[in-house]
Amino acid sequence: MQKRTMLTLAATLLLLAAAGGQARAMGQQRQTTYRFDFGGAEASAGWTRVTTATAYSAGRGYGFEPGADGSGSGDDAPRLFSVAVPEGNYAVTVTLGDARDTSDTTVKAESRRLMLEGVKTAKGEIVRRTFTVNVRTPRLPDGRQVALKEREKGVLHWDDKLTLEFNGPRPHVRAVEIAPAPDAVTVFLAGDSTVTDQPREPWNSWGQMLTRFFGPGVAVANHAESGESLKSFEGQRRTAKVLSTIKPGDYLLIQFGHNDMKEKGEGVGAFTTYAASLKRLVDAARERGAHPVLVTPMHRRRFDEAGKVQDSLGDYPEAVRRVAKAEKLPLIDLHAMSRLFYEALGPEKSALAFQDGTHHNAYGSYVLARCVAEGIRASVPGLAKHLAADLPPFDPARPPAPESFSVPASPQRSDVKPDGS
Repeated sequence: MQKRTMLTLAATLLLLAAAGGQARAMGQQRQTTYRFDFGGAEASAGWTRVTTATAYSAGRGYGFEPGADGSGSGDDAPRLFSVAVPEGNYAVTVTLGDARDTSDTTVKAESRRLMLEGVKTAKGEIVRRTFTVNVRTPRLPDGRQVALKEREKGVLHWDDKLTLEFNGPRPHVRAVEIAPAPDAVTVFLAGDSTVTDQPREPWNSWGQMLTRFFGPGVAVANHAESGESLKSFEGQRRTAKVLSTIKPGDYLLIQFGHNDMKEKGEGVGAFTTYAASLKRLVDAARERGAHPVLVTPMHRRRFDEAGKVQDSLGDYPEAVRRVAKAEKLPLIDLHAMSRLFYEALGPEKSALAFQDGTHHNAYGSYVLARCVAEGIRASVPGLAKHLAADLPPFDPARPPAPESFSVPASPQRSDVKPDGS
């Protein structure tokens, strides 16, 4: 079975090498720059005027999503603005500020990826901020598609649109410019429910918060999905999707383990099948000229009577460490950092970082993303130079207080627990 899997992956690599470059070139030919004016009575030449009545439609190709107030008039209702674009990376520049009052704007992209956090302006102050967004579809160059789960169908991170969420105590967006960014460095994420772009509140993951900690020119392509193991990630053609778009100089952060440890069968284990699958994915990324980075899975919320975190992941974190050492790969030990984080809060207060015993809320995932960013700073110097300029050194044993966390919630909500545990 292992030999057959390796042959399948090798064949996939050959096919994608031939088709991927052609598909990307065709996509880039169709791309253009989009400019939208949200403020003036008349838009300047080359800009498209947008009003509260500009609803999104396939024919128009841009506009506010249903139920999203596009006024930008200072109320605290989140607004979702979408633009139909081809798959790829885009530099997004937003102009923020109000001539008549102060403003406080948070911007998210696609499925609640945090891009700009609490940008405040004084009365009459106008600022411009740029960030980079990855847009993707399930389509593969060979005509197949990623085998999406029901929960993924219709979500904002698997469609033909770039969607921006304007949120905050007093958001005010004056203009948006969206330009193709084919030369941007892409950070691909492969993982499970603790990494994926969770589409609805109150569930959240470090993958959709990591975007906040990069400067312009870096896009995060989060291919993680709830309930996934390394085996199912490959079987659902998620590996193939990553390999079809990854390019030399990109990065692939890999974090599995929570679901892999539940797989049964002869020979199945952390140091056997799991380690072998991890190495295959590493080899595939390297063959494409990308830089793999291994991330150990974070702890679940389990404490002993002494207030110490109990390990519930068996040999899987250690297997990741061994593969990283054997392959001379950068390692971000989120397993170790999450222990420091949870124990700093303590058994009771740590509940404020979780939605259940495994999945996190916005605060918990924000701190874990900050841990990952610190791991990048320490172990991945080529990527560390792209981190946001406002990141001081971070100690997971001294996390910010949950009470101080203020990233506004998105309008999409669900009581349904994500797959995986």
